[in-house]
Amino acid sequence: MRPVDAFSPPPDGEDPVLAELAAAALDAATAAASHAAAAAGRRRLAVDTKTSATDMVSEVDREAEGLIASILRERRPADGLLAEEGASRTGTSGIRWVVDPLDGTTNYLFGVPAWSVSVAAERDGRPVVGVVVDAARSETWAAVEGRPARCNGEPCRVAEGRSQLATALVGTGFGYDPGRRAWQAEVLRSVLPAVRDIRRFGSAALDLCWVAGGRLDAYFEWGLNPWDLSAGLLVCQQAGGIVAIVGERLVVAGTPSLHAPLVGLLEAAGASRPPAGGREPRHW
Repeated sequence: MRPVDAFSPPPDGEDPVLAELAAAALDAATAAASHAAAAAGRRRLAVDTKTSATDMVSEVDREAEGLIASILRERRPADGLLAEEGASRTGTSGIRWVVDPLDGTTNYLFGVPAWSVSVAAERDGRPVVGVVVDAARSETWAAVEGRPARCNGEPCRVAEGRSQLATALVGTGFGYDPGRRAWQAEVLRSVLPAVRDIRRFGSAALDLCWVAGGRLDAYFEWGLNPWDLSAGLLVCQQAGGIVAIVGERLVVAGTPSLHAPLVGLLEAAGASRPPAGGREPRHW
């Protein structure tokens, strides 16, 4: 897919740097997703753990991240980089790339087709370009600040007006720390009876994009890091959604009419105030 197909056309007078960033993001994310898809059939994968025994990282995560870092370094050598598996650098251009080379590693390793590659360019601390590639569905979600979001070149919009809170399909995610997961289970006891149903797919970037495309009405999760959030946040916002960080680290995304009621429900359930045992390191 070419940049002209993946992104909405630029408005007159748009900063030309955005087109350069969009092309680099698309090329890097597509290359990494193709590599990961091709590697999915390997008989044996080298797997390590990070924050807990269930927080896994494979050699494919590292290979994909190295590929993205190489492409971005060649195309934009003065830019900074923040990547999940450590391929980070300080830049001088005012642009920082935020990269998750394989969002949904557990799904990937277990053969569950719900993983993605997420690449975002940030300027002044906010994403201005975001690309999320879902290789299993051959879908590319893409957005540039100030332009409508697209999926495979077609405009996408949140499902505004479809659901009230009681009929909303809501996505969420869980952490790796046992204490945090126990607390999140308690939060669900309050949230689940108040909505249509809950879905947990295992890739925050896809959850945000699926809100953007109307597959979910809303999504919430505590404790996301920048690489989990940046690209999908922009896609969701440019599709008409609202994405906010509530309290310390609770990310809530949804349609304009659902966002405030969901935030109220989550705050009443204690979702923005984790107990000490439910905290994990922050990497902002």
